Amino acid sequence: MADHSERWWTVQHGSGAVIATAIHNGHDLRPAVANAMALAESDRFREEDPFTGEAVLDVPAHVVVYRSRFEFDLNRLPEQAVYVTSDQSWGLKVWKYEPEQDLIASSLAIHSDYYRMLAQLLDSVASRHERFALIDVHSYNHRRDGPDGDPAPLNEAPDINIGTFSMPREHWAFLVDPLIEALRDFDFNGRKLDVRENVAFEGKGYQTRFVHERYPMRACAIAFEFKKFFMDEWTGVPNDAEIAAMRLLIRFVADRCEELLA
Repeated sequence: MADHSERWWTVQHGSGAVIATAIHNGHDLRPAVANAMALAESDRFREEDPFTGEAVLDVPAHVVVYRSRFEFDLNRLPEQAVYVTSDQSWGLKVWKYEPEQDLIASSLAIHSDYYRMLAQLLDSVASRHERFALIDVHSYNHRRDGPDGDPAPLNEAPDINIGTFSMPREHWAFLVDPLIEALRDFDFNGRKLDVRENVAFEGKGYQTRFVHERYPMRACAIAFEFKKFFMDEWTGVPNDAEIAAMRLLIRFVADRCEELLA
């Protein structure tokens, strides 16, 4: 894969009331982190959210992150954002040796820069819209027993998991409920997707909490998890038609949110 170790993220501004983000899209590492990492690149890629960056590109206001969550995890509190021990990283041995404090501090400085940037972006949208939404796009593995193992049971693994834990759910019911129904009716490459709320994940990540705490009752941050039906999570090979449909779906979500927020 190409070396883009100097880039952090791209930010596209727009005039609408919806922002889409792909904060676990990234795979890049700065050289010092790459040199200290024991985790194989393929194992790292499996735990990242590849191709989610492509899914958000048609939303006028969007953020795509290029740094790997194994350098710093933007969906965790600063004190938990660097995986120091294996219990913070699904049992994986991330480092050849315990990372030095300077390396951790440099990673956390970029984590801080991201949230400073996000605050400015939210403030800009809030200056134009009384209510607004952030679509926090992720993906999740459902074949953890190996490439030849059985996938997770369907009752535990919807195609799309909507996480609403950190929001005042009743306040945003006018937005979330019709949005879920619209997603269930969406024509996704000739089929309807299984869309459920708080099944595989509940939306407890730091970014959604940050949005709700900064703009309580004005901003609705929705954690949006695609099951990795759009790729082979063991080889990393994508299905281009499914990713193209994801891109259409996220634009549909943004447009529907705009209508409901108006």
